[in-house]
Amino acid sequence: MKSDIEIARSIELNKIADIASQIGIDSEVVHNYGKYIAKVPISLIDEEKVKKSNLILVTAITPTKAGVGKTTMSIGLILGLNKLGKKAVVALREPSLGPCFGMKGGAAGGGYAQVLPMEDINLHFTGDFHAITSAHNMITALLDNYVYRAKGTEKDLKEVLWKRVLDVNDRSLRYIVSGLHGSANGIPSESGFEITPASEIMAILCLSKDLDDLKRRIGNIILGYTMKGEPFTVNDLGVTGAITVLLKDAINPNLVQTTEHTPAFVHGGPFANIAHGCNSIIATKMAMSHADYVITEAGFGADLGAEKFFNIKCRKAGLSPKLTVIVVTTQALKMHGGVPVENIKEQNAEGLKKGFANLDKHISNMKSFGQNVLVVLNKHYIDSEEEVALIKDHCSKVNVSFAVNESFVKGGDGAIESAREVVRLVEESPSQKLEFTYDDTDSIEVKIQKIAQKIYGAASVELSNKAKKKIGMINKLNISHYPVCIAKTQYSFSDNAHEYGTPSGFSITVNDIVINNGAEFIVAIAGDIMRMPGLPAVPQANYIDIVDGFIEGLS
Repeated sequence: MKSDIEIARSIELNKIADIASQIGIDSEVVHNYGKYIAKVPISLIDEEKVKKSNLILVTAITPTKAGVGKTTMSIGLILGLNKLGKKAVVALREPSLGPCFGMKGGAAGGGYAQVLPMEDINLHFTGDFHAITSAHNMITALLDNYVYRAKGTEKDLKEVLWKRVLDVNDRSLRYIVSGLHGSANGIPSESGFEITPASEIMAILCLSKDLDDLKRRIGNIILGYTMKGEPFTVNDLGVTGAITVLLKDAINPNLVQTTEHTPAFVHGGPFANIAHGCNSIIATKMAMSHADYVITEAGFGADLGAEKFFNIKCRKAGLSPKLTVIVVTTQALKMHGGVPVENIKEQNAEGLKKGFANLDKHISNMKSFGQNVLVVLNKHYIDSEEEVALIKDHCSKVNVSFAVNESFVKGGDGAIESAREVVRLVEESPSQKLEFTYDDTDSIEVKIQKIAQKIYGAASVELSNKAKKKIGMINKLNISHYPVCIAKTQYSFSDNAHEYGTPSGFSITVNDIVINNGAEFIVAIAGDIMRMPGLPAVPQANYIDIVDGFIEGLS
């Protein structure tokens, strides 16, 4: 089979004006980025149509390091739904350059279920990530200048919280000292970098409803604390308008197309292990304004992406999916069944069956939100009919629907079975009212505890003294009603990346807490999770090249 990039290059793209017209968007109102990409203005969102659209969430069991193919599945389902005659659109996150050149490669789907043009989407795209990076670092530069000018005066700051961001994986920048080599170069201070998807600006962009809301949230970002212990915000710095200007184009969602020329919105890109893991509310509502069925995806396993999708995004946006799709692979099941990672491609019925406990925990979690659940196998060529039958039989025993998806190798034709199940479940069994894991009125400690115990299966939560101090500040600021976003490893229900399967009786350790006052949620940092990833021994960048004008190595 051809590589992802070879498949992408073999498809003759339609003009973006034709893609827009499929869903009733006039080409005159969109802002083209070349022939095949466009920005769509927020004004085209229709809240009444949003209420009538069917939103479906795609999530997964706890993934392997190679993932389980949620994006491919999301795109594949849209292709299958369109083949069934449904007006369907996918709404996805934008890829980050960090993973693209690091561990996982591209994030535009795979095989014959991709969003195109994949090279542009995986690389600089419409510049949204660069705008977010620039906006974030502009705040840092202006804040550093303020501190430099205010040093020794009554306007001086006691503590600075705001760091820098960069959209690369660079462990050497996690902790830095800036302002060295003389007073003309600033004030020496400890700081650091986080990856752009972890930026509060990224979260704000993805949770804002319009430009005014974006501006309001940016102004409320807490940058540090004054000598009197009061929060110092972007509004206090006096640059809210300037930072909003840098994001005036980035806030509009991006329209592209799939491998079968159906519309796709790709916008925003917070990671689910260190941020809230969902594409923008604006893009989701734009898709729902123009389609009867909308598929969206939340990052990593359901304990991270889906939990945050419901407890943060849906809570903030008033959204409620009609169905949740849990993606499984035989390889991930076997890994959670105790099979060594190097052997998970081999046939192992017992290992597969032992891995069902991980799937069952995710099913139970999704049902706790009031969701109907469809389990879909992302079928690989190595999967035997016996393994497929085992998964199907298990799903029948636990009373959830099951389907096989082969869109990676067959495109929309390989997704018809799973698309039919989506339609059947949406039409026959509409979901109940969305239930949240915790109440707005719960304390921050209780919110963390409820997520850890109900979703992860933890026995207890340990808060560091640093975390307790931050909770005290949260209470002082009267913002304990904010939802909680736990930053945790994606490879385990626990905060130990090597504890596969379905662990129990463990404790979650919260080492720090970050107040995202603009995004209006609290980040609890669990275990040793880093908000600036490092690179693997052999990065994907080693395989990326440009040969005779064509990009190679993106996958």
